[in-house]
Amino acid sequence: MSLFKKIFGTSDTPGEDKEKENNPYLPEQQLPVDELFTLNFKKNGGKFIYCDSTTDLQEQFINVLEENDWFECEAMCFEPRLYPLLDENKLQYKNTAHPKFILATCESLVADDGSILFSSNQIKQHKPGYLPDNMIIYATTSQILGNKSDCLRAIKRRYDKDYPTNITAIKYFEKAKDEDFLRYGSVAKNLYLLLLEDL
Repeated sequence: MSLFKKIFGTSDTPGEDKEKENNPYLPEQQLPVDELFTLNFKKNGGKFIYCDSTTDLQEQFINVLEENDWFECEAMCFEPRLYPLLDENKLQYKNTAHPKFILATCESLVADDGSILFSSNQIKQHKPGYLPDNMIIYATTSQILGNKSDCLRAIKRRYDKDYPTNITAIKYFEKAKDEDFLRYGSVAKNLYLLLLEDL
């Protein structure tokens, strides 16, 4: 490295940096998985809310309800550990016909494409298209993994032999502005991620 570059942070030759940026054969600089997930998740249209404590998480949940005027409406939830959040806010979640949103956890957060991995533990046997259009997902920073293979390995370790079924990922969180064949068959959801710091 030249002295000029050390002092000013630029290269001696003006085309050197551009050549490095445009060279497809050089490996890309790897971001930490949490940063990579955040970037890809936001690029997919997800709404990301960082929480540093469970109290903060409860406050942010109320903020999401206020923002969307979801108080005194029906919700969908299949996880008993999340029922207190709904009970505190007087939301109906048993035997609902027209839920406005689903409150759920997830199996993993996939960093390399910004998607969220679910299983029958969170959404039972429902396909993404049959879930409400609005989702509030509670997850922790320890659930962020590099790619879907890492996520499937984590599921295998977590459940030992009683593996969940209906493992599915939701990747798009806003409707496509243009017709995009890569999104064909995928369902866009209005998704809020309440991410609790646990590391």
